[in-house]
Formats: sequence, structure tokens, C-alpha cells
Amino acid sequence: MNRPTLSLIAVTAALAAVTGLAMVSAPDEPDAGRETAATRLPVERSSALCPAPSNSELADTTYTSYTPRSTGTPGSGSARLSPAAKESTGSGKAEPVDAKPVLTPKKPGTPVTGEDSGAGTPAWIGAARGDLAPGWTLQQTTTVAAGSGRGVLGVLCSGPDTDFWLPGASTAKNRTDYIHLTNPDDSAAVVDIELYGEDGALESSLGEDIQVQPRASVPVLLSTLTDRPQPDLTAHVTVRSGRVAAALQATDTARGADWLPPAADPAASLVLPGIPKDVTEARLIAFAPGDDADLSVRLASPTGPITPVGNETLHVKAGMTAAVDLGDITKGEAGSLLLTPTRGSSPVVAALQVVRGKGADRETAYIPATPAIGDRATVPDNRAEGTSLSLVAPGASAKVRVTASAGSEGGTPATKTYTVRKGATLLVEPPAPKGLKGSYALTVETLSGGPVHAARTLEIPDDGIPMFTVQTFSDDRGTVSVPKTEEDLSVLQE
Repeated sequence: MNRPTLSLIAVTAALAAVTGLAMVSAPDEPDAGRETAATRLPVERSSALCPAPSNSELADTTYTSYTPRSTGTPGSGSARLSPAAKESTGSGKAEPVDAKPVLTPKKPGTPVTGEDSGAGTPAWIGAARGDLAPGWTLQQTTTVAAGSGRGVLGVLCSGPDTDFWLPGASTAKNRTDYIHLTNPDDSAAVVDIELYGEDGALESSLGEDIQVQPRASVPVLLSTLTDRPQPDLTAHVTVRSGRVAAALQATDTARGADWLPPAADPAASLVLPGIPKDVTEARLIAFAPGDDADLSVRLASPTGPITPVGNETLHVKAGMTAAVDLGDITKGEAGSLLLTPTRGSSPVVAALQVVRGKGADRETAYIPATPAIGDRATVPDNRAEGTSLSLVAPGASAKVRVTASAGSEGGTPATKTYTVRKGATLLVEPPAPKGLKGSYALTVETLSGGPVHAARTLEIPDDGIPMFTVQTFSDDRGTVSVPKTEEDLSVLQE
């Protein structure tokens, strides 16, 4: 009986590896032949890929790492960032980068920060294991004081995937847009980039078969993929082989710069949370990958949903990008955009370009459609001043718990519970850690009620320019569902 027992153990170990490297334990009282319910266990490994922050010598970048405390995690863990090799588009060659990790996380519950500056800062490939893995979140915040890339550029470093939608891209004369592709694996990835404008797909073979070498990062300038300038585009990044992380860096000569992260997967209804209350310009960009879509456009205001006059609906033709200017839609009150079908259920992807300030003092940020926060979501690099949190519950009222972590240089955590009314956006100044020194992380957890969407705005004004960035919250995937297994030797008797 020894050999069959060992085989069963091997199968169990393989199952654990497939489901996120979580540990599987046998039940206390096995009942052979009966399958029991799955349980959720902390993941044992996480990854985070950060794009190269800027090509400006004036760029100053702060990296903030944070892992929430979780129960049931294995012993001590580790997390490390390694520089990605640099690769020019289409060269097929990656140049190694000699750089020391900007930070080395030590333990859950306390943020760790690191800094770099100049145009030579590389992309980073991060991996966390053990008790640092569940919910590991890494934020990259760059300030550029002057030049065409002026502004605050914030992005949450993401894990690798194979499919990305980026509505809000552009090849207009006033824009310089790069899609950064980062490959964390030891084999090359092959990537296609398709661009869709107001008349449909842009014909070009230059976005096909883009090679991203192992453990390398390559920026792709969108204007090189087409000879037709387009003010509003949707970029679709698909990976033929391997995995990458993708993010778009958009620079506007008149409105500053920021990162546009991938939008939520195509869906009939979408939520775009966290429009600043003092927004002066808002532009909605949407794309329908399947059939035509007719959308109702509503603003979730602090008092409930309202319909913007003149922009009550949006028609999106199949395979085409639609865009509409919403102006100063919030009228001095924070809000979130709700897109729902007026008929049918054709899926769409969408993002908002939001602008604060006027004239030469304008600054841009991007808000992609984002899924609900799920059980728990975190955004690091929050400061004593200039941090605000937007919460919206589109379908039903909900209760959430917001926890401010200890500060990176000192302070004790603080927690507060909020009730978010159905169809309304709640703008709060989050609870700051007591005795805060440095920056802190914000973790939002759903306690009861309907789904909640959230976004953090970080303001870093400079010389009269209202520089800012907005990051949306997504479930941190700190746990994985693992089926409970029981020994049943009868399956070996066939």
C-alpha cells in the first residue's frame, strides 16, 4: 500500500501547485469517496512588474511595497526586485541592466519605500514568497517637474497576463504614447498590438509578432504602428506565446502625462470610480469588441445617480472606438461614472481621461473601468497631505472597512468603517496612521452589502500646477480556492 499512498500525495502536491501554490491539508475526519467543499488559503507566491518610469532626466521615482497581514500564511517570506533588461522595439536584443534593487521588503504590515531618479531607471521584475506574497502590492510614483512629460505618473505594478485592453490611447500630434511590455519569464514572449479608431481597425502589420526577450522590457511607440494620426484609440494587446505585463504611458504636450493601466475585461456594465471633484475636462473613450452597444451614461454623485445633460447615452459601433467630451461633469462634487446597457448586453471596454487646472497649468490622469474590490484591495504610497479615497456602490448599499497601515518610517495603523449608499460616491479623507512618518498603504475590505468600487487620488501640486494621479483598487488575489481532498484508495483498484 505504500506506493499508491505516495502517488496520491504526489497528485495532491501537483494540485496545490496548479492552484496558486497554496498548501493543501487533509481533513480531520476523512470520509472516503466524498468530495468536500473548497477552502481559501493564502497564496505562496506573487509577482509584480513595474515599467520603466520615464525617459526624462528630471524624473524622480518612488517605489512603495506593501503586504497586508493575513492569517494562515506560512513562515517568513521574501520579496525582491530585479532589473529587467532593456530592449528597443523590434531589435530582438536585450541589454542587461546593472542596478541594485530599489527596495527589499522585510515583513507584512509595514510599507517599504525606495527611490531612483533620472532617465536610466529600469523596469523591474518583482517576486514575493511566503508571508510576503498574499496581497503583495507595489506602487510606482514618478514626478517630472518640467518638459513634455511633466506631471505625476502613478501606476500599480501588475502581474503578467496574456490579454489587455487599453481604451484611451492616441497617436494625435499632441500625444506621445508608449505601451510598455515586460516579460518576467525565462523564455521569449510574442505579442500583437491591434489599434482601433473611430472607423475600426487600423491596418498595419507593424504591431504583429513583437518579440519581448526573456526577463526584458520593451516600450512600443504607438505612432510607429500607423501613419494615420488618431485622437482616440483602443489598443488591444494579445500574447501569442508567453506572458507579459502591459501599461500605456501617455504624454500630452498641453495636459501633462500619466499611466493608463489596462481596463477591466469587456462587460455590459462598467464602473469608472474616482473622478476628482474639481475636474475641468473629462473625456470618455469606449470600444465594443463584439456587437454594437448602446449605453446609458450616469454620474454617481454624493447624493445618488444623475444623468449628465446632453450626454445621456453613448452609441458604440462594433469594432470601433467612440469618444465623448463630458466637460466638468462633476460640477464641484466628487463622482464616478456608471455605464449600463439601454438595450441588449453587448460588452464594452472604457476609460476616462480627466484633467484638472486650466490653460498652461493643466494636468491629466486616467481612470480605467475597474472591477469591484472583492474581499480586499490595497493601494500603497499615500501621503499625509493630498490623499483622498472614493468609494462607489452601484447596485446596493455596502459597508466597507478602510485600514491605513503603519507608516514606512513610523506610526501605528488606523481603521474606520464606512457605509456607501446605493448609486452614490462617497469621498473621504482616509484615516491616517497615528504618529505617521513617511507614507502608508490603504486597504479596503468589503464587510457586507453589494459590490464596491474604489479609487485613490494622490495630489502633489508643483508651482501652481495641480499635479495628480488616480489609482483604482482591484482584488489583491491574496487567497486561492483549493479543493479539500480525501484519501480514496478505491480509485486505485481498477
